[in-house]
Amino acid sequence: MTTIALKNVLAKAGLKVDPSEFLALVEDAAKRLSPPSPNPAHYFSAEQRAALQDVGLDLSPATDDDQDARARTVAAHAVLADSALTVGEAASLLGVDDSRIRHRLKEGRLTGWKAQGGWRLPAWQFTPSGVLPGLDVVLRSVPEDQPALVVAAFMSTPQTELVINGRPATPRQWLLAGGDPEYVAELASVLGTPV
Repeated sequence: MTTIALKNVLAKAGLKVDPSEFLALVEDAAKRLSPPSPNPAHYFSAEQRAALQDVGLDLSPATDDDQDARARTVAAHAVLADSALTVGEAASLLGVDDSRIRHRLKEGRLTGWKAQGGWRLPAWQFTPSGVLPGLDVVLRSVPEDQPALVVAAFMSTPQTELVINGRPATPRQWLLAGGDPEYVAELASVLGTPV
């Protein structure tokens, strides 16, 4: 019964992965990302803690009521990795050669990380017909030391400064709606900076 529920959740999220494969990804991410310390905040400087907390990551110590406060982060890493595109998939989506994708990565016009088997490009930066409008402007402003998960969380978290129809919008929604990418770039430029 649990497998069917997980399969439904994955399908609704648009993730093309078998439930057992997804659970293996989560297990792998948990092994790699979960420190043995019951207080993960000890692993980060004050500035890094502020940046991670700003994008919604929970760095509080585990309590008896909450067996693992980091489960959401591990799941987010697993989803980010599973939904990421390969260079070939990105090239196919954009109708270009693989080398053009690697060139855009080098120029900072696309973002990604090197993994076993090659580059992985987070899906949030793509639309069904191409690249998120204004992406290059935003990526130029993201500090180089910000990990892919922080950038993904920022791009998918509503920001009070970006308002569409009277409601805070995510940077991705803002750009898709034709909003000025400079506003998003300004917000992105302070990722990792304490408030």
